[in-house]
Amino acid sequence: MKKSIHTPLVFHSIAAMNSALGLAEPKHPLICLNEYKDISVDVTEFTRGIMMDFYKISYKEPSSGRIRYGQDHYDLNNGGLSFLSPRQLVAEADGALDCSGMTLLIHPDFLKGYSLAANIKKYGFFSYGTNESLQLTAQEREMIFTLFRQIENELNQRLDHFSQDVMISQIELLLNYSNRFYNRQFLFRKVEHHTLLEKMDLLLEEHFNFGTTLGQGLPTVQDLAEKLNVSPNYLSDLLRELTGMNAQQHIHQKLIDKAKEILSTTNLSVSQIAYQLGFEYPQSFNKLFKNKTNLSPLEFRHSFN
Repeated sequence: MKKSIHTPLVFHSIAAMNSALGLAEPKHPLICLNEYKDISVDVTEFTRGIMMDFYKISYKEPSSGRIRYGQDHYDLNNGGLSFLSPRQLVAEADGALDCSGMTLLIHPDFLKGYSLAANIKKYGFFSYGTNESLQLTAQEREMIFTLFRQIENELNQRLDHFSQDVMISQIELLLNYSNRFYNRQFLFRKVEHHTLLEKMDLLLEEHFNFGTTLGQGLPTVQDLAEKLNVSPNYLSDLLRELTGMNAQQHIHQKLIDKAKEILSTTNLSVSQIAYQLGFEYPQSFNKLFKNKTNLSPLEFRHSFN
């Protein structure tokens, strides 16, 4: 018997998703605010994965304090705010009916003609993993809910020429507050995040010494994120808060530090060092080293002699 293949549910419109959840038709075709308590159908089918053509900003507060995505559980005792970008595949939570909260759905067409259409891509948290949701304090939750309600009130009124301007402003404010709150979360979990940084540095050190920890070639942000069980964007944003460098810059810095160590303590040729560090071509190593130090590898070595 052939094994059944579970393809994800795909929603091209907000109206289609509302219908699948047993929710009322949206008052506006391109933006909608739904409450989880109003879902009136069995959502088991959603656990096979969903993909939407619109942005999704969700606040969930499970009655159990935990919520399950796939095989993993995540603690959300104070509720969590999560973000999804269009065409991002995600498995909806099992037991989604056993939670309170709301979801704001925004079709990209709603943003057309506004600077937010381009600027929304700058909010890295739209690419964070489910386990990297924003944990809100009671005060932060109140601020986010106020903005949700303001958008809801605007949708419930008779739409006019100013309605879209007002809602776009409220969405931008919600995203800017989320940026601030994520910054607070990075700082609040400083000990936990420094441990993550230490694990990352250990992975890089092992890779440069043995060349197998992160696969062949140069280590990538994706390689490290997978080993650390975080998303690439979350890792970069976290490192930027801790070190002032994103993940790629951090990798390059560790690579240059290791190159300096080998250049100053061994007689290996520049080509040998380049291959040991994972470069396919020595010229690429030379170019990066000079770009970061203003010296070629040989000039750096001669400076020690």
